[in-house]
Amino acid sequence: MTATERRASASLASIFALRMLGLFLVLPVFALEAAKYPGGDDPARVGLAMGIYGLTQGILQIPFGIASDWWGRKRVMIAGLLMFALGSFVAAWAPDLNWLVAGRSLQGAGAISAAVTAMLADLTRDEVRTKSMALVGGSIALMFALSLVLAPMLAAYIGLHGLFALTGSLALAAIAAVVYWVPPEPLVHKDRPRGSVAEVLKDPALLRLDFGVFMLHAVQLAMWVAIPALLVGAGLDKSRHWQVYLPAVLLSFGVMGMTLFPLEKRGYLRAVFLGAIGMIFLVQLGLLWTSSLASPSLGLLGALLFLFFCGFNVLEATQPSLASRVAPAHARGAALGVYNTLQSLGFFAGGAAGGWIIKTHGAQGLFMTCGGLMLLWLLVAWPMRAPGRHAAQSRPEMNGAARAHTVKL
Repeated sequence: MTATERRASASLASIFALRMLGLFLVLPVFALEAAKYPGGDDPARVGLAMGIYGLTQGILQIPFGIASDWWGRKRVMIAGLLMFALGSFVAAWAPDLNWLVAGRSLQGAGAISAAVTAMLADLTRDEVRTKSMALVGGSIALMFALSLVLAPMLAAYIGLHGLFALTGSLALAAIAAVVYWVPPEPLVHKDRPRGSVAEVLKDPALLRLDFGVFMLHAVQLAMWVAIPALLVGAGLDKSRHWQVYLPAVLLSFGVMGMTLFPLEKRGYLRAVFLGAIGMIFLVQLGLLWTSSLASPSLGLLGALLFLFFCGFNVLEATQPSLASRVAPAHARGAALGVYNTLQSLGFFAGGAAGGWIIKTHGAQGLFMTCGGLMLLWLLVAWPMRAPGRHAAQSRPEMNGAARAHTVKL
């Protein structure tokens, strides 16, 4: 990576990390703490307060992505982070559950994921794009694991109100990173063509990636409806689940670094991508068998979660990188807006459907469904072709000239 690429990767990963840490800190304790609010005796309203964030974010990802194509990435990032911070402080002040719902919906309205990933794509070359996206994906996974350790301790001292105030403060710190750390945006000719949603929805390669990110996050959320109960059944108290999650996440980063980047450099990106999907499919089969046991093995569950995170981290790094390389440069924000919308909808669908499947068909029905979805994704993704590299493209420092995006996935 060049100095500009390293700076762009580190600064934009930090923005994701600061924003996602605040979100993740709330999740492990939200249901229990929200029940203490006036109106918190209604589980449906508590669920609405928890899930409304994903709904508003999903709705606004595309508008924010298009806006970043038209008016600039940094402006959109700052506006979104201000909205996110406002929602966090409203939730911190909230005297009852209705105001908590309002705060969470405002948080979701700060939908900057498309703008951030489009900015990262603007500032990096194709051959290092996957590595840059891996830093972003890794920062998110690390914040998730860290939140499992910190959330119960912080909630005991500052409560849910304090956690939301901390979330708002982290968002303001992310704004400072946008202003003072993120490299300047590449110069863009004022007369260049503007992207549209209709344009990116006509591209089969982008649609294939959109389908994939929906499936990946639907399966991830659905899995976690059942995983905690399996760990408890294996004899691990819920306060110690992080002892399985954290090592699995950290070790999977090492495996990804030793496999994905060298194999991509040698031209095996398609094989790695399809292999990661296949690995998560096999994990679902392993969880299906484990869930049928009267007493699940903690060691086996830990191994399966490690394999899941190995596949998940590879896909989290490669999919947005591929989407940014396939999309036309002038429509990159729109393409990543659609991509991130499908990601958010996957979270929503996975959580909602996972709970229903557990209720009606149990854990075995859930893992059987997740396995079927991963197999379907593998079939849809099979025709993909990895994008080539463009030797003639400009470096990020040289004003970010438009790059050719003629390959198909």
